[in-house]
Amino acid sequence: SGLLIPFITLLMVIAVVSIVGWIVIKPAPLMLQGQAEATEVRVSGKVPGRIEKFLATEGMKVAKGDTLVYISSPELDAKLMQANSAEDAANAQNQKAIKGARAEQIAGAYEMWQKAEVGVKLAEKTYNRVQNMFNDGVVPAQKRDEAEANLQAAKATSKAAKSQYDMAVNGAEKEDKMAANALVNRAKGAVSEVESYLSETTLISPIDGEVSDVFPKQGELVGSGAPIMNIVDLNDMWVVFNIREDQLPKIKMDTEIEASVPALGNQLVKLKVYYIKAMASYATFKATKTNGGFDVKTFEVRAKPASKVEGLRPGMSLMVDYESIK
Repeated sequence: SGLLIPFITLLMVIAVVSIVGWIVIKPAPLMLQGQAEATEVRVSGKVPGRIEKFLATEGMKVAKGDTLVYISSPELDAKLMQANSAEDAANAQNQKAIKGARAEQIAGAYEMWQKAEVGVKLAEKTYNRVQNMFNDGVVPAQKRDEAEANLQAAKATSKAAKSQYDMAVNGAEKEDKMAANALVNRAKGAVSEVESYLSETTLISPIDGEVSDVFPKQGELVGSGAPIMNIVDLNDMWVVFNIREDQLPKIKMDTEIEASVPALGNQLVKLKVYYIKAMASYATFKATKTNGGFDVKTFEVRAKPASKVEGLRPGMSLMVDYESIK
């Protein structure tokens, strides 16, 4: 019995050392850490200008179509005035082409035609008299030829005056009217172009979401296409994991995993894998073994929550126990 107590003590020491050694040596459970992300849309304008007023601030919820910011662009206002003036001038030219000559011009052309007609009648009477005198042998042929030439000239003058009168009555030619109408359409196009740019000075939200970032301050100048604010869609969220390929055997497309969210009191969230892709070479993990080892690549794995998780926001961590994945 004298040896029994030391023996039991030795067994107890061995047991305690074994338990402590097992606890120390036992590998820690493999935890996969992911990060929540969401669709983010950048809002920017086509035209340069100065930030006149913000109607949305960081953290504000906005709906699709809500006005976010006004941009002031005096240059565009001046261009619109120029375009409107050019359109008015083109319309005036077009109306002139459609209307034709003024009444005074038509009356003047008519009077010139009538004057030419009187000249024709006078030339006819003179020719007839000279012809009769030529028939009687009183005047030579030269006089008769001169009278006939005067008659033909008077008729030609009358015909030319008549064509001028007809032109005044009919107005501009078809081609001139088409050209004037084309100028009007071009001017209208210029106005529409400036108005479309002016519409870009009022920026609206393209989605329902939350304003995550506002970049410029009120009164600052922004260039064409410069980012003004970001809108994050909290209804379209996913989780990104960076997983080594030796941990991929349990991670397949459509694999369902359970993750806890420390920021939400370790609330459990069900996820479903929908995307697996190798990351760039700089993200490769190098093997530690010199014999028989290989470079272990890292894969980006994305998983979507099975349903909307209230309170989950971009940047929050999600933890997955690798052993719990089936």
